[in-house]
Amino acid sequence: MNDQTVLKGDPLPWLLEPDVANPGVRYLALTELLGRPSDDPEVMAAQQAVMDSGPVPVILAAQADAGYWVKPGPGYAPKYQSTVWSLIFLAQLGADGRDPRVRAGCNYVLDHGRSHYGGFSATGRPDGLVHCLQGNLCAALIDLGWLGDERLDEALDWLARSITGEGIAPAKEKDTVVRYYRSGNSAPGFACAANNHLPCAWGAVKAMLALSKVPATARTPAMQAAIETGVEFLLGRDPAVADYPMAFAEKPSRSWFQFGYPVFYVTDVLQNLEVLTSLGYGHDPRLKPALELLRRKQDTQGRWKLEYTYNGKTWVDVEQKGKPGKWVTLRALRVLKRSNTGHLA
Repeated sequence: MNDQTVLKGDPLPWLLEPDVANPGVRYLALTELLGRPSDDPEVMAAQQAVMDSGPVPVILAAQADAGYWVKPGPGYAPKYQSTVWSLIFLAQLGADGRDPRVRAGCNYVLDHGRSHYGGFSATGRPDGLVHCLQGNLCAALIDLGWLGDERLDEALDWLARSITGEGIAPAKEKDTVVRYYRSGNSAPGFACAANNHLPCAWGAVKAMLALSKVPATARTPAMQAAIETGVEFLLGRDPAVADYPMAFAEKPSRSWFQFGYPVFYVTDVLQNLEVLTSLGYGHDPRLKPALELLRRKQDTQGRWKLEYTYNGKTWVDVEQKGKPGKWVTLRALRVLKRSNTGHLA
């Protein structure tokens, strides 16, 4: 990296160094930042290291033989060790989706974590359908190699249509076969009970995260319409300010401005940038303030600090809050690469 107007140092060697505590950083830096193919010997060795050391073996060691974590069922509770969170974490860590244990977990949540509407549900029923959960799980399963599976296709279709409203009756029409529920996503767009039925930006970011991972050639008209709705919503406010509709506060959550890892239902400005740049909006002038915020947060070595963590809540702790973090730095460099404001070589 040699654009010193963007980066204050070169963190790439740091991300590429062998690290038994965080082997996924090297694997994802090779593939996502340097564009190495999956059959590259270094990439293959790096992914094997992910499965052999660091957080992934710890998470997999806690898995039940049937494929779930902690207890059978939809897998949302308890946070953040149950099936849902374990799979989301595994995907973010760069786990190999071909591993039989990972496949068993994915199969389990596809069979037990969806409501009969098709989407992933916190309760297993339509009353537990929320965009943050659906987006996170769909994104994780795509990363783990399940795109094209009929069950995941159904979940993605529901996610898209729950945003557009296609084929879904209002919540008050309780005698209809398919309707919104007041306890979850309660209307088209991103209305959610968790935000007092106002559009939820956290849910929108997660939904767009999942849909951004579907190749453009594989997106259905419903998916494309949902993406257009999501982009319009997320760029309808300044992402650097994040003053999206708030039902229970007078100012945006502090979490928007604390870059963290892993990324569960809470989101941050950085993930909003990850999603929007992945969808091709890296040069949109409305992202300029958020990109400037991102650049200001780096230290003199071109690294970003871990500001938000789930340490003490997940199966294994990752890095140290308040210190330069490889995972957050990796996330930041993804954005800079997609927006062409950093040079990776």
